[in-house]
Amino acid sequence: MRILAIDPGNLESAYVVLDGNLRPLYKEKTDNYGLLNAIECNDFDGVDYIAIEMIASYGMSVGQEVFDTCVWIGRFYEVLKHVGKIKLIYRKEEKMNLCNTMKAKDSNIIQALIDRFAPGVQNKGKGHKASPGWFYGFSKDIWQAYAVGVTFYDLHIKEVK
Repeated sequence: MRILAIDPGNLESAYVVLDGNLRPLYKEKTDNYGLLNAIECNDFDGVDYIAIEMIASYGMSVGQEVFDTCVWIGRFYEVLKHVGKIKLIYRKEEKMNLCNTMKAKDSNIIQALIDRFAPGVQNKGKGHKASPGWFYGFSKDIWQAYAVGVTFYDLHIKEVK
C-alpha cells in the first residue's frame, strides 16, 4: 500500500509518498506545474490512496493566495482521479489526530511526528548524511505533507484494518 500526500500551495506544493508502514519513500517540494506534469506522466502509478490537504473557512477574510491554492487543489484532484482513492484532509483533522488540540501549530505537529516515528533520533529525527533518520531531507512543507498522509492513514486506513 502506498499513499501520496500533498500539501498544496498557490505556487508550490510539497508531497510525500508513504509506504504501508508510513515510511516516507519519496518527498519533494516543487512548483505546481511540475507536480501536475508528474501526475499526468503517471509518476505515481503505484499509489493506492491520495490525501490532499483542503482549505476550510473559519470566518476570517483571506487573500488571493488562498483562492489560488483552492484552484490547485481542484486541478490535482481532477488529474489524480485515475490514480487511486482520493480524500481531502482538513488541517483541523491533522491537529486533532496528531496533537489532540485545535491550538496546535506547525512546530507541535512536527514534534508529534518526531515523537511517534523517530524518538531519540538526533536532529529532529533527520539523523545525518552518514546515518539518515526517518525524516532525513524533510523541510517545512514536506513535514506538513507527511502530516496529511499520516492523518489520512490514521483516520481512514488504520480503522479499517
